[in-house]
Amino acid sequence: MADIIKLNEVSRDEIPERLRVDFYFDFIKYPFRHQDLFTRQDVNSVVSALDAIHPYACEWIKRAIDEKKKTCAVKELGPEHFKGRCIGEFIVYVEDGAVFEPNFIRGSLKNNKHMLFVGKQTVLAGANIFLDEGDIYIGDNNSIEPGAGIKGPTIIGNKNEVRQGAYFRGDVIIGDGGTFRGEIKNGVMMDKANFPHPSYVGDSICGYATHFGNQGTTANLGIYAGIFGKKNVIIELGDKKYDIGRPKIGIILGDWSQLGCNSVSDPGVFVGPNTIFYPLCRISKGFYGPNEVLKNKPFEHGVIERSPLRT
Repeated sequence: MADIIKLNEVSRDEIPERLRVDFYFDFIKYPFRHQDLFTRQDVNSVVSALDAIHPYACEWIKRAIDEKKKTCAVKELGPEHFKGRCIGEFIVYVEDGAVFEPNFIRGSLKNNKHMLFVGKQTVLAGANIFLDEGDIYIGDNNSIEPGAGIKGPTIIGNKNEVRQGAYFRGDVIIGDGGTFRGEIKNGVMMDKANFPHPSYVGDSICGYATHFGNQGTTANLGIYAGIFGKKNVIIELGDKKYDIGRPKIGIILGDWSQLGCNSVSDPGVFVGPNTIFYPLCRISKGFYGPNEVLKNKPFEHGVIERSPLRT
């Protein structure tokens, strides 16, 4: 049996191409405000970036709010401004021109005052805000509909549509110009990413202009984990096996790639750029793309048909 390599012990220079950040995301062509997440000292691969989301988001939000307080006209609000609609301690900073009328705010019950910043021209009305475990930063010109739920730490960029029913469960980084309605946990959605229908994305990174069709979803934990316990995911690449150092991983979705309606990905799916999964695909753990079309054709091909993407 081949030795299993611990991925977090491999130097950045020796990481295989299919596990490198730049294989999936082109930050030269599609700059991303939070691309520094992927160049941190503790990030050696696209997988280890998942563990860096929490510390990066916490550090970035504090810096960003401090800067906004110095350079913008902001109104500071506390629990006394939301009587009957909040519990716990928190601080809210609302930039001039924003509309902030939440349904409910849950603050900290442990004397920690987490912060929320709401940028200009953002309209947040009827949403539920959870500041009990981390800060939240919401940029400019966002529409956040009644019934959405946002839990810190979370970063939301500019010009996003956050629809009723969306739930950002914390450790979430959202870029600019996207549409969201599903549940996201410990994930990155880069600029123009679209997750506009009910479903789940956890422990995942989705690149520029990626898209999930209706009910397209990710599994981030093996189905037998509840019986046999959580074990780190092992991935095979060439003739080598890698222990990725975590039991939970959803999907790594390269720029412009798409999941069709009612498709579901197993834990540990890596999709190169410009790759399309047709509806009703069950996507097994492994590597797909780039520039590929995948169809669910069990009668003709056993599981799925794979063919090149013609541009």
